[in-house]
Amino acid sequence: MPHSSHLKQHPQRVALHNEIHARPPEPMSAPLALTHIVMLTDAAAREASREHLAQLLRDHHLPPPTEHLTHLRADLGAFRLRWEMHTEFVSYTFIRPLELASVAAQDPPLALGLVPQDWLAGLPGSCLSALHLWALPQRIDGAAELKQRLLFEETLVASRVADGAAEVHTDFAIHADGFSRVLVFTDQLTPRRLGRLMQRLIEIEGYRMAALLGLPIAREAMGLLTRGEGELASLAGAIRTAQRDEEPELLDRLTRLAGEVEGQYAATHSRFSASRAYFDLVSRRINDIAETRLEGMQSIKDFMERRLSPAMSTCDWAERRQQALSERISRMSSLLRTRVEIEQQQSSQALLASMNQRQDLQLKLQATVEGLSVAAITYYIVGLVSYLAKGAHPLGWPLSGETTAAIAIPFVALGVWWSIRRMHRKITGH
Repeated sequence: MPHSSHLKQHPQRVALHNEIHARPPEPMSAPLALTHIVMLTDAAAREASREHLAQLLRDHHLPPPTEHLTHLRADLGAFRLRWEMHTEFVSYTFIRPLELASVAAQDPPLALGLVPQDWLAGLPGSCLSALHLWALPQRIDGAAELKQRLLFEETLVASRVADGAAEVHTDFAIHADGFSRVLVFTDQLTPRRLGRLMQRLIEIEGYRMAALLGLPIAREAMGLLTRGEGELASLAGAIRTAQRDEEPELLDRLTRLAGEVEGQYAATHSRFSASRAYFDLVSRRINDIAETRLEGMQSIKDFMERRLSPAMSTCDWAERRQQALSERISRMSSLLRTRVEIEQQQSSQALLASMNQRQDLQLKLQATVEGLSVAAITYYIVGLVSYLAKGAHPLGWPLSGETTAAIAIPFVALGVWWSIRRMHRKITGH
């Protein structure tokens, strides 16, 4: 039977095949506490996060991550760690199983309670998202009081998820400890389904914050766009009434404005594109959790449509204004350049006409000079012929020098004129 190893393999086949299995959800069982931290990083901080992770693993006698590893799951005894490196950020997820008795008696413990605090404080990058999430039995005693203690009632968002097999409660607020909070109540989800649900919930929070990174940039761009549009309107009015000597200055102002707008577009385009991509991921994750409404409560989807969608619309509107302003500047620049080029062509035509006139004068002067040249050269040659005739007369030349010179004049003049004309034809091609 043929074996696939006999075939020539694509160098990326295994990596591409395994990509579909990358970062699988981790099976989880309630009750448990989970903390998810997203650190916004640059290239240097991402590499530093790998070394920072290696330090924690070495302290627990575990092998450090390899150089190209972007995802790791580790059991550190008291808690489990999930580390992921993304394009713009690095995420840390800490998972801690809980005892049902401790949950019922008091507020549920935090997953971070068992993480070394010195190591936690040294995470490279800047914190973009921090979330405490608890998965608890649905029929736990005191669930209503627990929600009141942990969440803000005035901003409470709740819904049934996973086709009604669980309930999610959150307030999308940053509490005094700097963390957001989510409560999941379920008795029906298998460990794998609960793991997928928890993964979707932390991704919703992380991608939501990443999508909003474009909002401050969009607001700043709006101010620059307003000034740019005002400057363009002023230039449009000035161009209509500009004199010929003012047009180069207007073209220079227009070119500088185009450079500013294009520079801003280049600086913000990647951020706006990333925000749209993160927003699409948020929408997909919300659809993945199969949300249904709880009576009298705002759902996660409703919250995102009312709070996140306007922010994304602001980013989209800023980008559209950039494109529209750039196109208007381009059109006006083309019109002004066309106007300048037409005037330059008119000036060039006048200059060419003047040059033609000067050339005609030069030709006439040249013809006059050529006539004088023919006469002068003929005079000198005839003089030489006269001297030759006088010298040859005693030797038997029958004509006197003056008679010989008179006879030679037309022939010499014709020969000189023909030689000059031939030289002109060789030089000018006419």
